[in-house]
Amino acid sequence: MNLRRKIAVLGSTGSIGRQTLDIISEYPEKFEAYLLVAHNSADLLTEQAIKYRPKKVIIANEAHYRKVSEALSGKGIEVLAGDDAVAAAVRDPEIDTVVTAMVGYSGLVPTINAIEAGKKIALANKETMVVAGDLVNRLLKKSESVIYPVDSEHGAFYQCLMGEERKNVSKLILTASGGPFRQTPKDKLGQVRAADALRHPNWAMGAKITIDSATMMNKGFEMLEAKWLFDVSHEDIEIVVHPQSIVHSMVEFVDGSIKAQLGLPDMHLPIRFALGLPGRLASNSRKMTIADYANLTFEKPDYEKFPLLTAARTAAERGGNAACVMNAANEIAVAAFLRDKIGFLRIAEIIEETMEKVAFVANPTLDDYVASNAEARAFAETLL
Repeated sequence: MNLRRKIAVLGSTGSIGRQTLDIISEYPEKFEAYLLVAHNSADLLTEQAIKYRPKKVIIANEAHYRKVSEALSGKGIEVLAGDDAVAAAVRDPEIDTVVTAMVGYSGLVPTINAIEAGKKIALANKETMVVAGDLVNRLLKKSESVIYPVDSEHGAFYQCLMGEERKNVSKLILTASGGPFRQTPKDKLGQVRAADALRHPNWAMGAKITIDSATMMNKGFEMLEAKWLFDVSHEDIEIVVHPQSIVHSMVEFVDGSIKAQLGLPDMHLPIRFALGLPGRLASNSRKMTIADYANLTFEKPDYEKFPLLTAARTAAERGGNAACVMNAANEIAVAAFLRDKIGFLRIAEIIEETMEKVAFVANPTLDDYVASNAEARAFAETLL
């Protein structure tokens, strides 16, 4: 009897997707890659398909369908294309767990479909909760689906909260590396370019999330994600800068005690934890030695130098579609910055202006989120 869990990896060619496949390879008796999804990386998707032999692969950009289909012809792998195919495929009854590692807003609809289909979800696409956390939580209440966080910070919160009563939680303490510009004077940030921002001091990540780390928008996203994942007020989530990236997050309890989860800055650890739940998977991977990290430091973030932290707080306070608008504007601005079309400081300006101008919807439906995303993107494009 085959007891291996069938895994769908959405975004298999990205950083999290590739590391997820590492974990699947590490435990071949427990997991199999059943579905692989990529957006544009046709060559890498083809290589992964030949190596892991999934039942299906999907290339979201239909322009690459023929290339992938021809490369995999005769190998017994079904090849599909398009966003609709991605959204539908996660409902496959053979799939046990969906790893949502797609970048940005694109992960929303597939995640919703996976929830409606009752799948276990290893959530690496934080934008799903940022954009539509309230809707996602309402859907979860009507489904057998469970979300396990893959972000290192939210995996840390999950571990610190295991066995604890939520009434005893005082606050969540979200740690941030500070990114590549933690010590860069504000008056120098106008001169930095994409190549500078992509040099993260601790983590190896995709381009978009690395820029989000440089602006600290990523930490604003993670604050919003934690709010919805753990049912806490944004006012009870504190952000602290921890340059060593060893303490992945902490929880303070009503008696004043604090729990922290520590580990090396390696995304294999939270991915392994999320896939292994409700248990833990033994591993021979490199372990952290406390003596090597005797000096752990913490400091307050600079909200003036990183105004997108304030923008995220504003979105949390407003609720409704505010975070959806913020995310859409961020995706447009970051993409322009990566092409060296705008300066670093312009990213925050575009996001703030878009949040001011796009219509506010207090109680959005999925259709409202779709419309708000489109409107915010169009408006942000006019500001480039």
